[in-house]
Amino acid sequence: MNTRKMAEKKRIALVAHDNKKSELMEWAVFNKAALARHSLFATGTTGNLLEATLKLPVKKFLSGPLGGDQQVGAKIACGELDVLIFFWDPMEAQPHDPDIKALLRVAATWNIPVACDRATADFLLTSPLMHEEYETLLTDYSTYINRKLK
Repeated sequence: MNTRKMAEKKRIALVAHDNKKSELMEWAVFNKAALARHSLFATGTTGNLLEATLKLPVKKFLSGPLGGDQQVGAKIACGELDVLIFFWDPMEAQPHDPDIKALLRVAATWNIPVACDRATADFLLTSPLMHEEYETLLTDYSTYINRKLK
């Protein structure tokens, strides 16, 4: 089985739907000291809000509906992001729902930690594994892909 090594300093992607941005900001302020130990990435508006709120550098992608979710997914697939914290709104249909589903599928495919709500984000950020090197196992999908090509 293949592995991918995560450094002690994680590369964390932060994403939030409009109705969840204020909740993510509150969570981020509460966890600022822990977040400051890592490299932060975010989609468009969320990144601007995080940077202004936390006074920490945030690498920003496009807004989610404009392709930001896909950019985050591509970075996960290339091994350039380690953790996804995505405060999504389960009660509001999003025009880019297929992009969101694809992002979550990529995160599961590459076996990275994902938090979709505040409680899970709390557990994730306070895990001792979050602040040390970690080697994640990667599923070998080649037999699945080869079977589909036949």
